[in-house]
Amino acid sequence: MSYDIYFLSRRDGLSWDEALKAMEDAAQAEDSEPIPAGLLKAWDRITPQARALLGEVEITEYEQESRDLSHSGTGIHFSVFGDEVSITVPYWHAGNNAAVVLDKVFALAAVVEKETGLSAYDPQAERPLTETPPQDAAGLMSRITEDLRRRYGG
Repeated sequence: MSYDIYFLSRRDGLSWDEALKAMEDAAQAEDSEPIPAGLLKAWDRITPQARALLGEVEITEYEQESRDLSHSGTGIHFSVFGDEVSITVPYWHAGNNAAVVLDKVFALAAVVEKETGLSAYDPQAERPLTETPPQDAAGLMSRITEDLRRRYGG
């Protein structure tokens, strides 16, 4: 389980619901598509900024189909698969630690938005990330993390 941020294209005046539906429809397609050239160029601009923000990260590139950036200390994972772009962070963090990690997620999301032209959407809050108060996101992450710890130990 993870706190997810999706990056959506809202071209042609699509509503958030329409943009989410388009993303879901594309995800259900069986064939993986190559990453569009514009996203590959954006990836090249994002990765040094992500390193500056997060520190040491692991990069995985699979031909022209996917790119992944992972930070082991926080679990933050940024990925591009075809034209799907997302950031995820596992429910490992609670309290002040959740706030610190989500501050990094929000900062990375702002970089991704700037470099790709896509809009960050928070499906947990069901609204654009820019409309999600960071303290609300940290509170949600804390509650879910603590619930998971109670259920499964840890």
